[in-house]
Amino acid sequence: MASPGNHDQTVLSSDKEKKEYSAPRHDDAHSFASHDLETNLPQLQRKLKSRHLQMIAIGGTIGTGLFIGSGGAIAKSGPAGALIAYIFIGSVVYSVMMSLGEMATYVPVSGGFTSYASRFVDTSLGFAMSWMYWFSWAITFALELVATGLIINYWNDSLSIAIFIAVFWVVITAINLLPVSFYGETEFWLSSIKVITVVGFLIFGICINAGAGQQGYIGFKYWNDPGAFNSYLIDQSKPVSKFVGFWAVLVQAGFSYQGTELVGIAAGETENPRKNVPAAIKKTFYRILFFFVFTVFFIGILIPSDNPDLLSGASDASASPFVIAAKLAGVKVLPDILNAVLLTVVLSAANSNVYSGSRVLVSLAQDGNAPKFFQLTTKQGVPWVAVFVTSAIGFLGFLNLSANAGEVFEWLLNISAVAGFIAWSCISISHIRFMAALKAQNISRDSLPYKALGSPWYAWYAFFFCVLIIITQGFTAFMPWNTSDFFVAYVSLILFVVLYVGHKLVFRTGFVKPGEADLKTGCIDNDDTVWEEYEPTTPWGKFFHSMVC
Repeated sequence: MASPGNHDQTVLSSDKEKKEYSAPRHDDAHSFASHDLETNLPQLQRKLKSRHLQMIAIGGTIGTGLFIGSGGAIAKSGPAGALIAYIFIGSVVYSVMMSLGEMATYVPVSGGFTSYASRFVDTSLGFAMSWMYWFSWAITFALELVATGLIINYWNDSLSIAIFIAVFWVVITAINLLPVSFYGETEFWLSSIKVITVVGFLIFGICINAGAGQQGYIGFKYWNDPGAFNSYLIDQSKPVSKFVGFWAVLVQAGFSYQGTELVGIAAGETENPRKNVPAAIKKTFYRILFFFVFTVFFIGILIPSDNPDLLSGASDASASPFVIAAKLAGVKVLPDILNAVLLTVVLSAANSNVYSGSRVLVSLAQDGNAPKFFQLTTKQGVPWVAVFVTSAIGFLGFLNLSANAGEVFEWLLNISAVAGFIAWSCISISHIRFMAALKAQNISRDSLPYKALGSPWYAWYAFFFCVLIIITQGFTAFMPWNTSDFFVAYVSLILFVVLYVGHKLVFRTGFVKPGEADLKTGCIDNDDTVWEEYEPTTPWGKFFHSMVC
């Protein structure tokens, strides 16, 4: 316990002897390890505070998809088409997050939603989803390591990116081997830089649009010329060409929003999950929707959609619509500043990759779908085996140094792209089955710490569109037909089906009956801990607390 003067330390009290709370065990709801492990092993600990959880969710989503990829969205669909696409996908994400919130507050276990599919739907579904989701985060870690080298090459292209892959691999792995509070603190500050940058761009956009730049007053002139909607892949004389552009951005917008579900991964290590998880889910979505929708809106009014720089394909600041808007406005200093921000964005993403991947491995081991040694933790509650195994996949980043191996690397990366939609669809169907289990076991949803709105309709809404996007996201391979592009687009879906069917054939599992679903292991109702929340007293403290807690 910290000294009384440490106001940031949560105080625990219960009828039992005061002790540090740790995540429940799979077998008896009071410990996290399996009987196959020694019962005195240290367990995962609830060290993530509300502000950490808020920024983990924000930081997991605001990344290169917003800072660089949003420019491509404007080029494909036009400013209005891209804006509508981001708003629509935002509604799908909101539905997924409500479903996740209801389950994660009632059963806040590490690995979160990767366990829910096994508990409430089908063990084979949980197996396939969890391994897909773990691999997607692990391989994305390799991508982010490559991105650090490309970003630094913006300043000095004579240095090999292999140097930075190795250096940042050590840094990120070291951070994740420290107590989880260090991860939370690091992510808090790195994510804060992202948030400040986006807010700064929004203010910059208002000023430039009003006439502060060398273009003078802009208004909505780019919505008139070259137009609010763009044609894509098909002759622009055909009305369907604009819908194709919209659908292409719909898929891209979904990729940009991925990472919001990290709240569910971190729920098992969060202080007072009854309060902090619902708060993170409700507040974080609105913040992210605000950042994405308004950012895409301002990019669309500051940059004409036919600007060739929007589709340059570069990975550094030169491809960012933020920089392109600054160049058009006559501001020359922004590229270097934004490139430095991009570096923090990538490091934040890499940090989240290893954290989330390692916790998914713990969840897999807990559910019996991975070796039990993945549950081994340090005295500070860090699953060090899972961290090392996840971070080891980062060495695949060195494949990018070879032109031939780079093609293989691209195939692996595509798995991570579609895995997010697979995870969202599994969260939605798990919530539907979770509600059925509550009903079958005579547990009122009104008694839950957080109750999702509009259920089950929102859950079905999210499930339908996630599945639809998974099936159609590779439509460009058919226009015209390209066998290589088809397999690149659908290799993740093929892998998911192989994992599911393979597990089903080997273990002969059946679907979980609602009346037999496990609603007790890790259930928050089994926790008699009382959490005393620190409330700031100074005006500045109250303002800061309201913003991040």
